[in-house]
Amino acid sequence: MSLAKVPARTDYVDEVYRSLLDAICDGTLAPGARITQEDLAEQLNVSRSPVLQALRLLKKDGLLEDAPGRGLLVTRLEPQRIGQLYQVRGALDALAARLAAERCADIPAELITAGRQAAAGHDVRAMIEADTAFHRAIYVASGNPYIVDSALLHWIHLRRVMGAVLLQGDSRAGIWDEHEAIRTAIRGGDVAAAAELSERHASVAGAALANSLARALKSNAATPLHAA
Repeated sequence: MSLAKVPARTDYVDEVYRSLLDAICDGTLAPGARITQEDLAEQLNVSRSPVLQALRLLKKDGLLEDAPGRGLLVTRLEPQRIGQLYQVRGALDALAARLAAERCADIPAELITAGRQAAAGHDVRAMIEADTAFHRAIYVASGNPYIVDSALLHWIHLRRVMGAVLLQGDSRAGIWDEHEAIRTAIRGGDVAAAAELSERHASVAGAALANSLARALKSNAATPLHAA
């Protein structure tokens, strides 16, 4: 495990929080991984105080939980919770796309280009940022600020789940084909298609990830553990 060091300055909390959030989202800090304040402070080259505050925020966000004994664990991904999260995302995305299509909003084509370039590489964080930027553009294009605010409440967890999806290389190109179809429907004012494509996009992704995780958990449970 190797984390990017935080630039030197007097107040590190935001930077430490962002660094740890990125590491959780891209899998550097994997689900179930045990972490300690001391180890993180050493890796990030900062004092323990900002690390402690950042850990408290991440725990409040539900991304960390108490570990048996000492320290914290990265919260595990649970199939049921992923399905529930994508239900909410699907509803929000469909509403945002419908409203954006009513306005014939022109989602920047550059977002699609940037997304395809990121998907062709190996930088999961870049893939997450590109995916986030595309969906955020639709939320803004809806003209309803409450959609943006509501999405932000879930976006921390969405970014983490997106990281797990994007680690599956075979799905990357298809994701951006779907994004381009959604953009075309919105730009053309096809309200029904924009909403349907957006909801299906979220529903299929959520179901695939939940099923994949359930199979992995079942496989791990069936594998006997051997003492090292």
